Amino acid sequence: MLSTAHWVVFCLDDGRYALPLAAVDRIVRAVYVTPMPRAPGIVLGAIDVQGRVLPVFNIRRRFGLPERTVDPADHFLIAHTARRAVVLVIDAAQGVFEHAATAVTQSAHIARELEHIRGVMQLDDGLVLIHDLERFLSPDEERVLDEAMSPQASHAD
Repeated sequence: MLSTAHWVVFCLDDGRYALPLAAVDRIVRAVYVTPMPRAPGIVLGAIDVQGRVLPVFNIRRRFGLPERTVDPADHFLIAHTARRAVVLVIDAAQGVFEHAATAVTQSAHIARELEHIRGVMQLDDGLVLIHDLERFLSPDEERVLDEAMSPQASHAD
């Protein structure tokens, strides 16, 4: 029996990216992002999601895409890593795709320096880069974000 995996595919400019469905909690309309002065540069700020303060990641910066402000037409993809819940600003979601697990080309087979990309899959209409959310932040960025998100950080100013 062929093993399959489920992926949430989303767009940023002309590129398509995916996360494992199991890591995605939901997708919502964009809202105002409160800046976090002490957060790493890859973090746009934070939002409140049902009483939880979650960091909003700037994946455009990580992927070397042109910067732009969050637009009301954008969406937030709320996901989780082993350490925390996070928010990604995306242009739009394309949906959930089921794909043969063996049909994913691992990024190490393409180029070793693609540390934030787990692999690539071919859909009928083109390639999709599979994002590795667990490796999105470097250990230093994780530490700085933990400090910025701590209750003491909000009272330090």
